[in-house]
Amino acid sequence: MASTLLSLASATPSASLSFHEINKGKLNLGCINKEKTNPFVKAKSFGRVSMVVASNMSRFEGITMAPPDPILGVSEAFKADNHELKLNLGVGAYRTEELQPHVLDVVKKADKLLLEKGENREYLPIEGLAAFNKVTAELLFGADNPVIKQQRVATVQGLSGTGSLRLAAALIERYFPGAKVLISSPTWGNHKNIFNDARVPWLEYRYYDPKTVGLDFEGMIADIKAAPEGSFILLHGCAHNPTGIDPTPEQWGVIADVIQEKNHIPFFDIAYQGFASGSLDTDAASVRMFVARGMEVIAAQSYSKNLGLYAERIGAINVVCSSPEAAARVKSQLKRIARPMYSNPPVHGARIVANIVGDSALFKEWNAEMEMMAGRIKNVRHKLFDSLSSKDKSGKDWSFVLKQIGMFSFSGLNKPQCDNMTNKWHVYMTKDGRISLAGLSLAKCEYLADAIIDSYHNVS
Repeated sequence: MASTLLSLASATPSASLSFHEINKGKLNLGCINKEKTNPFVKAKSFGRVSMVVASNMSRFEGITMAPPDPILGVSEAFKADNHELKLNLGVGAYRTEELQPHVLDVVKKADKLLLEKGENREYLPIEGLAAFNKVTAELLFGADNPVIKQQRVATVQGLSGTGSLRLAAALIERYFPGAKVLISSPTWGNHKNIFNDARVPWLEYRYYDPKTVGLDFEGMIADIKAAPEGSFILLHGCAHNPTGIDPTPEQWGVIADVIQEKNHIPFFDIAYQGFASGSLDTDAASVRMFVARGMEVIAAQSYSKNLGLYAERIGAINVVCSSPEAAARVKSQLKRIARPMYSNPPVHGARIVANIVGDSALFKEWNAEMEMMAGRIKNVRHKLFDSLSSKDKSGKDWSFVLKQIGMFSFSGLNKPQCDNMTNKWHVYMTKDGRISLAGLSLAKCEYLADAIIDSYHNVS
């Protein structure tokens, strides 16, 4: 509410109470200096008494309300729903069979060891924890990979996958002006935001074929061939988000051929290494194939999923270069970009990763837990397929559910059908039809199958 201030008046030009003097509990009987008058205070004269009206107009009046995040907004709507059968299949976060957040046992052990060591909380260097950077590059490329031994990889710890992608985007904008990034259609919703924010132009290449609920491989290859030479091709190393559809090893070979022919630079987003198949090596095979061909590669990593370190924001950006000198220069510029952006990354999660990957016993335990998590999602995937197939009498082929991999299933449902899933069945999901199987239990598969069948057949 606008405040109203009464001021004294004299025969001289109208005097008023100043904000400064009022705040001090004093009266200012001097004249008003028009040049110094608060632009948000309007004076109205009523005879010998002046009224000064302070407006509540904000300097930020021109800032509009942003739309809710399409993924995180799903969780907010889910929390507001009190229905007993509600399901949150929007955010890609692993849940137990009881649909509770899961902290890996190996992470608890690593946490305890860190506490016992009593390590300090000093700032990390701009590039992050050295031990973390070493093991994370070895985990992705293989410890015996020549690019590791020849010191041709520039690795910088980033703020999980998102922050690491953002560092790479800034590098592209600064040193490859005008270069375009090609992203799959569809892709993870934040990819476009990252490149838009970094002012990097992007194009889409065909990826998902709604007719087959599979990979549009021919369209993908044609679009990569048609892209301007020297473009950056953003690829999901494994467990494509949101579709769960990955190229076969043979198709990866063709993709690499075309990228080499067009002098493009492959740019991998690796968010699920070990979490998709249960094998760290299997899930890194696509990246290693490109590196083995002698290609320069960018690869962003995240430990949110495979170690459950969601809130620790632990990841890395790796740039494989043709020489150690080039790698040193790239690393120096990544550090230069990071310094004014966030200065240096967090230490706790980085120490957890370094200790687990660097300790043979903990590493073995981690692999076993990853296999367990990946196995639970596979079991849910099979149960959902069985439920859909047994309940749907239309003859529709639901086998695409089994062919997809990782924590997501791309259902093929359109926006009105997704709305029905939420409004009628209290199933919360992104409006592109993506379902997070990591948030589904075996006990809820039949309920979800009923919701999908109803939405698919009864909503146009």
